[in-house]
Amino acid sequence: MDGSQYSKNRRGGLDSLPVGPDTPPMEAKLAETLPTGPGWQFEPKWDGFRCLAFRAGSQVDLRAKSGKPLARYFPDMAEALAALGPDRFVLDGELVIPRERRLSFEDLQLRLHPAASRVARLAAESPAVLILFDMLVNEEGRSLLDAPLPERRAALERFHAALGRPRALRLSPFTRDRKQAVRWLAHASGTLDGVIAKALAAPYLPGERAMIKVKRQRTADCVVGGFRYAQGSDHVGSLLLGLYDKDGKLHHVGFTATITLADRPALTKRLKALIAPPGFTGDAPGGPSRWSTERTGEWQPLKPELVVEVRYDQVTGGRFRHGTKLLRWRPDKAPRQCSCEQIAPAKPPKLLGEILG
Repeated sequence: MDGSQYSKNRRGGLDSLPVGPDTPPMEAKLAETLPTGPGWQFEPKWDGFRCLAFRAGSQVDLRAKSGKPLARYFPDMAEALAALGPDRFVLDGELVIPRERRLSFEDLQLRLHPAASRVARLAAESPAVLILFDMLVNEEGRSLLDAPLPERRAALERFHAALGRPRALRLSPFTRDRKQAVRWLAHASGTLDGVIAKALAAPYLPGERAMIKVKRQRTADCVVGGFRYAQGSDHVGSLLLGLYDKDGKLHHVGFTATITLADRPALTKRLKALIAPPGFTGDAPGGPSRWSTERTGEWQPLKPELVVEVRYDQVTGGRFRHGTKLLRWRPDKAPRQCSCEQIAPAKPPKLLGEILG
């Protein structure tokens, strides 16, 4: 079944909900530490796609944090929601795809494909799960936006319990014990992205950064296998990072661009003295994409002599998902000591096993 058919509004359908599909989710602001004192609820931050799920009668819609429709790419979830007994509700959660007791962000990305046949095949092979953590409209069709968090959570738990633990919908745990939340954060891996703190007395505030997010930041020592010039400049703009596999091949795993303007002239001179192919002997940086200029797609290979320590948040497919922060140079570290094992997947958190059963 094509998930796109679920997003069509008709009179008495999705447009009749008190909270419509154009409603943005409540968001979080990033912080270094979890808040202290009473009045907070802490929840795991799962590594998936944030998703608001809407149902009114036979119509179902899934919306990403950006507001873009997702039902087209997750027809399995649209069908699962359409098959539930309650036929009016709005839920907030995280779309994930479990694989081998982990959550696979790569599988989520594969779903964003223009071919409906490919999406249908992937949905059948690796069905998605929606991990629920909030409720905006209950099964009676009443808006819960103005209700405090404990009331919304209680409504969500009653709703989920009445469903009889469906495979596609799981309830995210929470704690009001900060020490427990700190333990969650300490054991965060690729599956657990961090911890969210929510004020107990606060209503649901669409589009506002009313929650607090703390992510576990990890570090890795990487070889500088190449660099790119800054756009429109003769100075270095970013360092290309590499790690060695067990066969001694240096693979490109990401980049860091947090180089101060004052440091760039001297660093550029230092890097130019080390230019020599191939730079990377395994996976190498790609060329320019359709969004980049010819200059930004070019890179200069370096002798594998320099080592830097960087801070990163997530790894996807053996690469840093986002740009990293340069912490320091490591002249004391031998390049060959920079192995891929540093960013290998950690043991899945016990929390995930409890949710997936």
